[in-house]
Amino acid sequence: MDTERNTTQLEFHCLGNREVVGKFDGGNITSYAGGLLLRETEKRTGILPGFAACFEDLRDRDLIEQTVAELVAQRVYALALGYEDLNDHDDLRRDPLLAVLVGKEDAEGAGRIRKQDQDKAPAGKSTLNRLTTNTRKRSK
Repeated sequence: MDTERNTTQLEFHCLGNREVVGKFDGGNITSYAGGLLLRETEKRTGILPGFAACFEDLRDRDLIEQTVAELVAQRVYALALGYEDLNDHDDLRRDPLLAVLVGKEDAEGAGRIRKQDQDKAPAGKSTLNRLTTNTRKRSK
């Protein structure tokens, strides 16, 4: 029985110099591909940067690798994908697609400073928790 191969690919907004392409050839596989459609919608509407601008970052600038905008994006995308709890992020941060959704150009996390964070580009649960404890709403 012959099967018809679909060689069509879907092209999404680039991530820095990297192309983001959906192919159907069995390469890197993720169960979060619907997140790319959310990312496309966000790129067209620009909602997340405005939302992130509502926070004032009180963390020590010398100790951070994740911007407030990245943390907000990570939390929002995870919620949209059905991950309500912060503890889910310790597993989610190993998926390069979440890094793409968040906007991390080093989607594999190879360039992370701390050894325990290498190969995990997005933030873990503790860093995301600091988003809620070490930020405050900007006053007008």
